[in-house]
Amino acid sequence: MSDLLIVDDEAAMRAALEASFRQSGWLVATAGGVAEGIAAFRRNSFSLVVTDMRMGDGDGLQLMQGIRQIAPQTPVIFLTAYANVPEAVQAIKEGACDYLVKPVSFDQLKQAVQRILDRNEREQVKTHEFIGSSREFRALLANARRVARTEADVLVEAESGTGKELLARMLHNFSPRANKPFVAVNCSAFPESLLESELFGHVRGAFTGATASKSGKFQLADGGTLLLDEIGEMPLNLQPKLLRVLQEREVDRLGDTHPFPIDVRVIATTNRSLKQLIDREMFRSDLFYRLNVVPLTIPPLRERRSDIPELAEYFLRKHEPKGQRGQFSISPELSARLYAYDWPGNIRELENVIRRGLALAHGATLGVSALEFSAPPSVWSSKASSINSSINMVPKLGQTLQAVEREVLEATLHATGGNRTRAAEMMGVSLRTIRNKIREYGLPAREAV
Repeated sequence: MSDLLIVDDEAAMRAALEASFRQSGWLVATAGGVAEGIAAFRRNSFSLVVTDMRMGDGDGLQLMQGIRQIAPQTPVIFLTAYANVPEAVQAIKEGACDYLVKPVSFDQLKQAVQRILDRNEREQVKTHEFIGSSREFRALLANARRVARTEADVLVEAESGTGKELLARMLHNFSPRANKPFVAVNCSAFPESLLESELFGHVRGAFTGATASKSGKFQLADGGTLLLDEIGEMPLNLQPKLLRVLQEREVDRLGDTHPFPIDVRVIATTNRSLKQLIDREMFRSDLFYRLNVVPLTIPPLRERRSDIPELAEYFLRKHEPKGQRGQFSISPELSARLYAYDWPGNIRELENVIRRGLALAHGATLGVSALEFSAPPSVWSSKASSINSSINMVPKLGQTLQAVEREVLEATLHATGGNRTRAAEMMGVSLRTIRNKIREYGLPAREAV
């Protein structure tokens, strides 16, 4: 998959743009006109198209219409030597992302391209509730975006509730297969007798009750991505057949005499350690190494606590009553408890706590009553003890007021994951005061998000 497709019937302009983008580290393909551009899209997929408006075999609008039939979500930037207002309006109306008049500097064009790609990535990630800005989470997203553009199979190991399927969908959406099927099957959701048919399909009469032929998940995902969720739960006797499918890229349907060729990218997820299962002879080592082409691990929520305020705010807005959008808030005490808790159920548990808080809220502020029907109060209080002791610290004898103030500010920023607005609420001061104190005490940037 290339980042950009440049379409222009002027060879010199096409070559200049291609060279400039390549020097800046972009993957680029080119086409000399409308027909050639559409043909390029049929062979490959692209993150974005930069096209001239007027070309020998048609115009940019015709190109965009052809692309929309193949890849509807692909953004398009138009370049034109004619400042034609009605033409620009028509282009934007039909879905163009930008319309630039030549001569345009490469820096200006590069900024427009980067802005659109960044926005699309943010929208795709947010759409799937895969949210966070911590260092650990940013590293995961960066790796995932790089892996997504390859054809390599992926193994995701992570705890329950961390968003394994969301990550799998993100890998699919950023891949060359984004416009093909995404099919998911939970390996723990079917009894052993049915899972084989579910995965590989069967023909009529293959077994008692098989009154009609059925395509398996591999066939349904042909050309796209297949998610094998909780692969660690797959029965041992089915694992050799899965291994063969992954190696040969063909499926033997139950009762059929001819294999069915498939073109599928496989993403497998597990909340159990497959290496431990191998040691216990519950999982085949050869299947593990075949799945584990690219391993990805989603950090549990307790290892990226600075994402908790952002996630809590997101779920608050997602679940608040439609007629009261933007009216609810999370109390400082609840914020501190949310930050301190270890979240064994991870993001799923956090979302449920916020939904519970909205259901039990007295007024527009969510308080600690949201925790009453979750883990026992002793768990919340013990997990919060370290943070509460930091915030409600006892000053040392002889310590200056400035030193005490700095310690309290540092502890509060840590408790809120660096969220200065929440820190201001907890300390009962203005946001401006927090900002000024951060500068005054020279606190590190990571504590001043």
